[in-house]
Amino acid sequence: MWSWHVDSDRFTMDHRAFDLWGLPWNEAVSFEELSAHIHPADRDRVRAAFSATRSVEGRYEIDFRIMIGEEVRWVSARGQGADLNILDRVMFGIFIDVTGRKQAEEGHELLAGEMSHRVKNLLAIATGLTHITSRSAGSIAEMANDLTQRLTALGRAHDLVRPLPGNEGKAALLGDLLTILLAPYDDPAAFSGRIRVAVPRMGVGEKTATTLAMVVHELATNSVKHGALSAATGVLDLTGSADEADMVLVWAENGGPAMTEAPQLQGFGSKMIARTLTQVKGAIAYEWQAAGLVVTLRMRKDRLSM
Repeated sequence: MWSWHVDSDRFTMDHRAFDLWGLPWNEAVSFEELSAHIHPADRDRVRAAFSATRSVEGRYEIDFRIMIGEEVRWVSARGQGADLNILDRVMFGIFIDVTGRKQAEEGHELLAGEMSHRVKNLLAIATGLTHITSRSAGSIAEMANDLTQRLTALGRAHDLVRPLPGNEGKAALLGDLLTILLAPYDDPAAFSGRIRVAVPRMGVGEKTATTLAMVVHELATNSVKHGALSAATGVLDLTGSADEADMVLVWAENGGPAMTEAPQLQGFGSKMIARTLTQVKGAIAYEWQAAGLVVTLRMRKDRLSM
């Protein structure tokens, strides 16, 4: 709970409010002293909102972030405006810690964004696979059979992209994992060796398998839409090597549409890859060569079993 004398700028708060703000208890604190602990991105907005309460009638509520050292907390300030027969120029209200609710909302927004992105990608992939299948099929029946097989393989690969709860599942061989993920995009009827996978024999744990699945799924989707896998003559080489410290995967496309300039990596997919790799201490680099896109993915060997 708090009270604010609007003329003297004096805040009086109970012990729980001081604990919420990470401050030692005192008989009073100024509004400016509290403002110093508000997140810089929210500070001006909060000051303007509190100033407006002196003349705005009715109830008000504003959510903002405060900084407790390196920790960020969300606070909801609620009170009554100027028409509530304020006595002695003092306003009253409450602070509520809404950090948990805000984190849940951010998580829901992230999940909704990722689901929307996944659905759009799957529709784009289905369209791309239909074009790939139509190039090599000799009849409608053959095309339907081949497309069904590819979509079924896509479903198996998509299962690998879904994060696993808890510690379910077992480690997979790296080569098997990548082969399953890329199977829906291959077109052996057109010519042999459209997609080639050559990586060291090593196992990967569930977390790493999920990370690789998300990255490969995103790269393959972009390739089907814009890169080598969108062209009849396009090929993809996915090779790997390992030293004492790192495992390196190189995704090299060739034979796709000509690129006039490197695209800006600002979409949801690119951000998702970067965020996912951060969780396993990995790194990714893009190079748009004349022959096609080359992506280098580096991960620490000591984290592959995770």
